[in-house]
Amino acid sequence: MQILCSIVFAAGCALAVGNAHAVTCQNNLPPSNPDSVYGNNGDGTVSDLRSGLMWKKCAEGESGNTCSGSASTMTWTQAQLAAQTANFAGYGDWRLPNVRELQSLVEDCRINPAINDTYFPNNPSAGVWSGSPDTGASSYAWYVHFYYGYVNNDNRANANRVRLVRGGQSYGDLIFRNGFDGGG
Repeated sequence: MQILCSIVFAAGCALAVGNAHAVTCQNNLPPSNPDSVYGNNGDGTVSDLRSGLMWKKCAEGESGNTCSGSASTMTWTQAQLAAQTANFAGYGDWRLPNVRELQSLVEDCRINPAINDTYFPNNPSAGVWSGSPDTGASSYAWYVHFYYGYVNNDNRANANRVRLVRGGQSYGDLIFRNGFDGGG
């Protein structure tokens, strides 16, 4: 763990190692996103130590260490605008995650919500927009539903929740049609 910490995110790993809580898994299943893959940056952000992505700990509309309040709902266009104008924790380069990045948060060992509940408390068990348009249906975009963690598309005029990300290796707008990305 120490080698990984010094290579990837020394400060974030130190905080992750010191965390006394563990993701709450159901039916004694092993976590797919254990606490050790995240680092709490202490400023309302969480780093994924594997990808280098920095996530807002709370969905838009929630705040504080426990993400209190209710997650806001927005159309896809409103979510894009919210990302473009976001300034949080001293960063102004927030964006909507592409569908692969957002799906990387899904915790397979739990449902309702299907996400690591140590690092992402009070996460809505609902649809969260990605920045990936559905190229097979021009008025649709992809989202991840965090009740079970599945990916689906929705009309861009409908309202879903939003979680912002920054940094990492962006895959850009991936081409998704019928749930497949063509292997790229």
